[in-house]
Amino acid sequence: MEKMVLINKMEHAVEQGVEAVINENKKKFCTCDRCRKDIIALALNSLPPRYVVTEIGDAVTNVDLDSFQGKANIIMAVYKAIDIVNSHPRHS
Repeated sequence: MEKMVLINKMEHAVEQGVEAVINENKKKFCTCDRCRKDIIALALNSLPPRYVVTEIGDAVTNVDLDSFQGKANIIMAVYKAIDIVNSHPRHS
């Protein structure tokens, strides 16, 4: 019997979005590991999860997340999360 794995595709998409925004905006906000994780967590909490189990579900979800609107929603959530974390960093 094949082992089924439950994956939240949104998590990977947000991580990629955070890295892209950081690479485009170096030195404009803190990019330490704590701030990165806080940005990812905040962005994920503002977006709907996209769980998949099968290869077909994975393919359909990838098409949706790779669409212009899907990418725009992720980047907007990332920038909002950056604003919040930048205003209230949780490190010294």
